[in-house]
Amino acid sequence: MKIEINETGKWQNSLTIKMVLLAVTGLFLLIPLQLIKEMILERQQNSEIIKDEISSQWSGKQLISGPVLNIPIIKYPSKKDAEPYKIVFHLMPEKLNIKSDISAETRHRGIYKTVVYSSPVNIDGIFLIPELSFSEKTDVLWQEAYFSIGISDNRGIKGSISLVANDKAFEAIPGVKDFDLYKTGITFPAFVDPVTKQISFSVLMQVAGSESLSFTPLGKETKVNMVSSWNSPGFTGNFLPVERNITNSGFKASWLVTNLNRNFPQSWIGDEYKTEQDSFGTAFILEADHYQKSVRSAKYGILFIALTFLALIFTEMTQKEKINIFHYLLMALGLVLFFSLLNALSEHTGFSIAYVVSAVSTIALIGSFLKALMKSSRPVLLTTGLLVFLYSFIFILLSLKDYAYLAGNLGLFILLAITMKLSLKLKDLS
Repeated sequence: MKIEINETGKWQNSLTIKMVLLAVTGLFLLIPLQLIKEMILERQQNSEIIKDEISSQWSGKQLISGPVLNIPIIKYPSKKDAEPYKIVFHLMPEKLNIKSDISAETRHRGIYKTVVYSSPVNIDGIFLIPELSFSEKTDVLWQEAYFSIGISDNRGIKGSISLVANDKAFEAIPGVKDFDLYKTGITFPAFVDPVTKQISFSVLMQVAGSESLSFTPLGKETKVNMVSSWNSPGFTGNFLPVERNITNSGFKASWLVTNLNRNFPQSWIGDEYKTEQDSFGTAFILEADHYQKSVRSAKYGILFIALTFLALIFTEMTQKEKINIFHYLLMALGLVLFFSLLNALSEHTGFSIAYVVSAVSTIALIGSFLKALMKSSRPVLLTTGLLVFLYSFIFILLSLKDYAYLAGNLGLFILLAITMKLSLKLKDLS
């Protein structure tokens, strides 16, 4: 292509120079795009801070483990001059059944929100007491035995709790007597008769928390049933429900886990195993994290700018219309502002409504600006149609999950093919 300055000598009308300047302008606009992405991430961090503050005032994510029967044992070493020492024998339930009926709701602070819940938790099951025999001399302190239940955030306990074991009720005391299994929870001091072979137990507690409720499969056979009016659950942890039913009115889910599915035995001494690693449960999800979608959409900002510039350059070359470099910059700034406007609106209206309002406003702004600049309506319609296609395409990509990457690559391939085909029309202008 022959490079020359036009007859008036205005260097800005040289197509080659203009393309170089537009490329530099596009790279320069990466700075405000990055600033907008950082602003969105900062707002997202503020949202997480508010969630943590609400959780600290209500109570946090709850993980309930137990009950476990703990039997202190004094061991007398065979070595001379060795002092006797105390160990704790931990026994898991043979059967463990848990039922919870969860009432979840959204709590707001300003424009930020999180999910909190309260739930009665019914726990029952059976302990089978084994014969305790050791190679060294020992004293089994049956009279000092105790049950313990791990609760990740004790602030969520509402009211008193008692454990009924073989028709005897034992009141809970705060904290755990040992830290072998968990760091926080409650304890039930209980005398265990040495001749007892089986203990049936039941516990009813009212628990409050936020964001998620989980359990640990301590039973040789653990069954968990959850019911809630929350209609967007996310099942988390090491085990998925064997049955689940999710409708607009809520969900029901049930788990069945045996000792063969987990990574710890039915009994052990001390802190040899950590049970929380095998926990499972439900997270109460707020639909569509608009911050995440806003960040993802901002990543396509340079694509909007590049294709809009390209469409306008084709217009200049084919329609003999001239657009000043300053006008290119103003339109690009309008495209950049879209992403900030999108995030600001989505904090109040949700992502979908904010996207439509922001896209329509941006397209109308740039379309009316081009109409005032150009004599012909064809380039205005071309550029407006391109923006409508781009905004629609990006919205579809943001809505997709598993196929977003594939759809994005196919879309870009088609756009490149169209651009190549249109560029063939420029041969006569070279």
